[in-house]
Parts: sequence; C-alpha cells; structure tokens
Amino acid sequence: MDDTAATVRRLADLEAIRDLARRYAHHVWQKQPLQAVELFARDGVMDLGPDGRIEGSERLRAVYGEKVGGDTLLQPYVHNHVITLEGDTASGVCYLDLRCRRDGQSLIGAGFYEDRYVREDGEWKFAARRLNLCYLVPAGAEWP
Repeated sequence: MDDTAATVRRLADLEAIRDLARRYAHHVWQKQPLQAVELFARDGVMDLGPDGRIEGSERLRAVYGEKVGGDTLLQPYVHNHVITLEGDTASGVCYLDLRCRRDGQSLIGAGFYEDRYVREDGEWKFAARRLNLCYLVPAGAEWP
C-alpha cells in the first residue's frame, strides 16, 4: 500500500472508532439498548468496575435492556478520544461527562472509558469497554 492509501486507511479507521463511541452515547441517550449492544463484538465485554462485568452478546442484551431501556435516564457526553491503532485492533481512552436520573434523583458524573476495539466483519466494534467513573454525585435540583 502506498503512503497516501495507508494514510487514508488510517484516518478512516480513526474516524470509524471515534464514531463508534459517539454512536454508543447516542443509543444510550435514546434508550436504544439493542443498538448499543450491536456496537460490541460477538464476544464483547463491558466492565462496569465495582458493578460487575457483562460478557457476550446474550448477556449484554439482557443487562442493557434492563439498564438502558429502563427507568434510569442516562445522558453521556463523550470527548477527548485518544486512539492507538494496531492493524485490525486498537485501544483507546474516551472521556465521559454523565448526566443521570436514577430513583428520582438527578446525578452528575465524570470518568472515562478504557476501550479495546476490533475490526469484525469489516466493521470496528468494541472488544471490551471498561468504565472508570471518578464520581457520580447529586446534581441539586431535580431535572424535568
């Protein structure tokens, strides 16, 4: 592959991975759990730290259906995405600001995702995501 083709491929891969994180946040905002799960590889893992690990498509669908499609309102904002490409795999960090309403209480939080990505069937997917939540605290007044 010549330099121009390699550069275009690299830029396309980086943008596809950035878009993966944005689409994940979008589907969580829109309460679309199945679409969020489709962004994971077949054997994908979501590691919630102290709240446990969710492994594989079937388990991801069950948990996301309950948590993302349920009564909790999750509004993630992702930014400052840093990615390291390694062929058909990659790793990255994506920072998170979170607005949330859980059990009638408005919360605000911040943290970051540590991600591993894999190209599966020609598409970039999450091989693994680890949520590192630095804080999630009451926001004050209830949001409508």
